[in-house]
Amino acid sequence: MTNTVIIDSFAGGGGASTGIELALGRSPDVTPLRVLIACEESGVMRRAFAALGHDAWSCDLLPAADGSNHHIRGDVRDHLHDGWDLLVVAHPPCTRLCNSGVRWLSVPPPGRTLREMWDELDEGVDLFRACWDAPVERVAVENPIMHRHARERLPAALAKPQIVQPWWFGDPAFKATGFYLRGLPLLRPTAKLDPPRKADDPQRHADWSTIHRASPGPDRAKFRSRTFPGLAAAAALQWGGYATKEIKHD
Repeated sequence: MTNTVIIDSFAGGGGASTGIELALGRSPDVTPLRVLIACEESGVMRRAFAALGHDAWSCDLLPAADGSNHHIRGDVRDHLHDGWDLLVVAHPPCTRLCNSGVRWLSVPPPGRTLREMWDELDEGVDLFRACWDAPVERVAVENPIMHRHARERLPAALAKPQIVQPWWFGDPAFKATGFYLRGLPLLRPTAKLDPPRKADDPQRHADWSTIHRASPGPDRAKFRSRTFPGLAAAAALQWGGYATKEIKHD
């Protein structure tokens, strides 16, 4: 048995691992992580972790787009204490936190009040802080670079996010995505593409810019916030692998 790799593929509370250890006198070589993908209804990130054998769950106020039974419908703050090994907050509402939305804190959009804008900023900050301070050792919170009003409401020691692009991971698209990381390594590019320059190839550049060129409409926010599969696969492989090794060595 010395050269046999033992994998506990039971995605549960650890009973299978305990049984294997008692029966064989050694722990499994690979044990699934309990992973929570917060603020995700698409299931893209959840499926990427599940594809590697992890016990991955998504959580969102909306139902799962793919109808998965590994989806919790509700406020993620009610589920942060459920014993997760890794927390990825995929699409928290960031409209009031990011630089592009700071103008609404001075002049609100039609039909809205200034008080509503500042209240939504505080709500966004509260959600970010709750996830960042969650009792989980490894946390990644997706959010853009924040404006000063948001930063002033968060810990001064909060490091700047890592900014990645879909084309780092084989997806031909422009979409700067920020990850604030605690207990996790920076993502490494896996399949870097050569991004087109607008001056050299305007049509290809436009094709890569569909996220930024999205027309106003009911599905615009969902389209602009989607996770690209290459990035999700890299996160699952790199963060999941890092966490698995760290837990095994504890």
